[in-house]
This record gives sequence, structure tokens and C-alpha cells, in this order.
Amino acid sequence: MVEQVKNILGQNSFITKNKTIILVSAKIFIAAGFLLYLISSINFSEIVSAAKRADILLLVLASVLVLPNIYLQFYKWKITANVVLQENHNSKIWLSLFYGFSAGVFTPARIGEYFGRAIVFKNHSVLQVTLATLLDKLFLLLLVAFFGSISSILFIHYYYNVTFYLTTGLFILVFALFYLFFWMIFNDRFWDNVLFTKLRDSIKLHWLFEKIKVFRNLDKKYSTKMLLISFLFYVCFLIQYAVLVAAFSNHSNYLEYLWAGNLIMFAKTIIPPVSLGELGIREGASVFFITMLGESASVGFNASIFLFFINILVPSLIGLILLLKKNDD
Repeated sequence: MVEQVKNILGQNSFITKNKTIILVSAKIFIAAGFLLYLISSINFSEIVSAAKRADILLLVLASVLVLPNIYLQFYKWKITANVVLQENHNSKIWLSLFYGFSAGVFTPARIGEYFGRAIVFKNHSVLQVTLATLLDKLFLLLLVAFFGSISSILFIHYYYNVTFYLTTGLFILVFALFYLFFWMIFNDRFWDNVLFTKLRDSIKLHWLFEKIKVFRNLDKKYSTKMLLISFLFYVCFLIQYAVLVAAFSNHSNYLEYLWAGNLIMFAKTIIPPVSLGELGIREGASVFFITMLGESASVGFNASIFLFFINILVPSLIGLILLLKKNDD
């Protein structure tokens, strides 16, 4: 009997490992397919030509902006870790962030980031760290959805000749929905009466109440801080993208490039992330919106792929090195 159990466990472990290998391989295949398709559609010589003509100073500026980009992510995570996990060690929070970068690249919807962040916090369950990470990302998601919706309505209005009345109606709907969302976030009574009371009184879900009751300690000061820092991070990303488009196009229509960055972030958020590091999806959206704004496809592709290297790949490699160093120790 014992041997049978061991065999079953061994088979399950083998299947799990195979599923992981297949999943990662599929994501790499999809990402490679997207990129090859885009490169073949754009014309590889145009991509190389745009890269050769790029403004080096602007490329350096976009690369330097990675520093405030990562610091703002750290600061956001630090506030949430302090409040939700009662963790105050900056070194642990930094490590947690970089482990999350590394783990998130190779998993669907960057779900590995939630588990990667939990590696450092041995005194907390994976569920607790996952909930904290979800909360950390919630405010940015709301901002992306809000500004992305507005940008999308304007884009549809100007490029697809949608009537003024329909555009106005969509604006009213978006503002009404997001007013409700933000009211919920800043309204203590809503969470206490609708969410926590229901969970606390439920026999089946009381265990979940015990896990998330720490969220009752969140106040308006926390929400305001998180919204402000998330907004600064979002602006930093948009500026990076706009600077990169300017670098590869040798033009300076920054307002249009910021608009395109908004649209790309929104598209990347609503389209299921089926590829490795969202490669292909981001580049496809960048090519589409940039060409609609009058720039060449190669400019949109180069700006997006360069953004992937400096914002995602490099931090992920740093996180991987730190993780391997930890395992060696």
C-alpha cells in the first residue's frame, strides 16, 4: 500500500513537472511566433534601419528612467507590506520585489510574481502574500482601466468617426462606473458591511475572513498614498514609452506618443497574456496604434521591444541572479 502511494505521488510529481515544461515551452513558442510574425510583417530591414537612426541620448534617458520606475514599484510594495504583512525590512522587500520580477516573466498573467514575492516572507503564508500583492496591483489596474478607457473612447471617436452623442454617452458611463469603484475604495462602511460582515458570519467562508481581516485596517490615507504612487509609476512608464518612440522616429509628437502608451497599456491589460513576458501582444498593440498616429511600424516595434528589455528582462535577470545566489548560500 505504501509503495503504491509513493508511486502515485511520483507520477503526480512527474506530470506536474511535465506540465510546467509544456506551459513554459508553449509561452516561448507563442511569444516567438508573435514576434516573427510582426518582424516579417514590418520588414526586418526597416527595424534595423530605425534602430541605427535612433537618438542615443533619448535611449539613455529611457533607460535611466528604469530607476524611478523600479523604485516606485518598491515604494508601493513597501507600503502594502508594512500595512498588510507588518514587514518593515527594506532588504526583504527589495528581494521580494526582484524575486517576483523573475518568477513573473515565465508564468501566465505574471501569476508567478505572486509566489515569487512570497519566497522571502517565511513567516507568512503564500495566500497572505498573494492577497497583499493583489492589493498592491489593484490601484495601478484601476488607473490603467480609467485612463485607458478614456483614451480608447477618444481614439474610436477620432479614427472611426463615431458620433458625438455615442462618445458622450460612453464618457458618462465610464465616469459613473469609476466613481462607483473609487467610492467603494474610500468608503469604510461599504467594506465592513458588505464584505467583512458577510464573510465573518458565514460558516463556510469564515476561514477566509480570518485571512483577510487585516484589510479592515486599511484607511483612506493608505488608499490615497497607493493611488498617488501608482499614478507616478504609470506616468513614468508612459514617459519612457514616449521617449523611446521619439528616439526611434526622430520626431517629437510627445502628446500623441503618451496617448499611444495609454492605449497600449490598456490593450495589454484586457488581452489575455498568453505569451512569454507578454511579448508580441505589447509589440502588436504598439505597432497598431503608432501606425494609426502616423509613425512607421518599425518605430512602434522597436520602442516596445526596447521597453521590454529595460523594464522587464533586465530586472528579471537581476532577480534570477539574486535567487540563485540565495540558493547557493
